Amino acid sequence: MPAVKCAVANCEYWTQGNNCHADTIMIEIDKHANASYNEEFASEDSFDTTHQDEATKAANTCCHTFKAAVKH
Repeated sequence: MPAVKCAVANCEYWTQGNNCHADTIMIEIDKHANASYNEEFASEDSFDTTHQDEATKAANTCCHTFKAAVKH
């Protein structure tokens, strides 16, 4: 898997060096930003990949892999 960089340090999948260690990463266009996905999809591949969308720039995308880290 290629290295995926992420600066959202309060995500369950964030690791040192701003790396994402999720098994699967779901990125959508902003149009679907409020879509509800099973928060465990990063390891279960339970999200819908049947549709295809196009983004004109990175700013038009959002990561649905985010899962808030449990604070100890």
